[in-house]
Amino acid sequence: MTLLQIIAMLLFGSFTGFCAGLLGIGGGMMLVPFLTFLFSIYGFPEHSIVHIAIATSMATILFTSLSSVRAHHKRGAVRWDIVVILAPGILLGGLLGGGKLFSLLKTSWLSFIFAGFVSFSAYQMLLNKKPQPSRTLPGKTGMFGVGSIIGFMSSLVGAGGGFVSVPFMLWCNITMHQAVATSAALGFPIALASALGYVYSGYGNPNLPNGSLGYIYLPALACIAIASVTTAPLGAKVAHQLNVAQLKKVFAILLIFLSIYMFNKGLINLGIY
Repeated sequence: MTLLQIIAMLLFGSFTGFCAGLLGIGGGMMLVPFLTFLFSIYGFPEHSIVHIAIATSMATILFTSLSSVRAHHKRGAVRWDIVVILAPGILLGGLLGGGKLFSLLKTSWLSFIFAGFVSFSAYQMLLNKKPQPSRTLPGKTGMFGVGSIIGFMSSLVGAGGGFVSVPFMLWCNITMHQAVATSAALGFPIALASALGYVYSGYGNPNLPNGSLGYIYLPALACIAIASVTTAPLGAKVAHQLNVAQLKKVFAILLIFLSIYMFNKGLINLGIY
């Protein structure tokens, strides 16, 4: 990696770490398009670029989530009871999504899946519907199912799960700040299970660049992790001081542009234009 590339990684890692602490989303929805663009410039194999970007993005959440959740926990915002009951399903879903299925999916389809779920997340943020006052969290079986879906879909798109878990918790009348903080805590089991799957599914692949552990590109992971860990607590602090609902609307617009980029990337990989 050149000095310019390292600086770019550090700057974007700082930005995504701040957003992870602020919105509980892990930063993956921004990192994947950024890394996809950067790895294209690096000249990585075209059929593996999105796989590497998703896997590396998810691996950074191992570090970002720990830093972010520590800051949220100090403010008493993390619902650990929700984390404990969702974690088993998340671990199962993350292992399944990050395993062989991940390596079998073509880059174009991963791009489309990513674009679709980012668009859905942006729609949920913009909609900002109020749930019925009587709605509560489902039982243990329902929570296991929800956790499995969160882990599975997160591993396919390289995001920390907040794009599903935050809207889900808000729908169940969990407060905004608690939903963001709890989503940050859920990022670690999601990232751990998915990262293990990425290492397994990419192990021994001769077409991956030097410095890769499975599909995870370690030089990029190191730069982004160092930067994001330092800024995640700042984002968590700001989250408890500002109107997060308004910030989500601005962030939703950014997500729409990112989803358009990834959809376009998928079309290019299909050879449509």
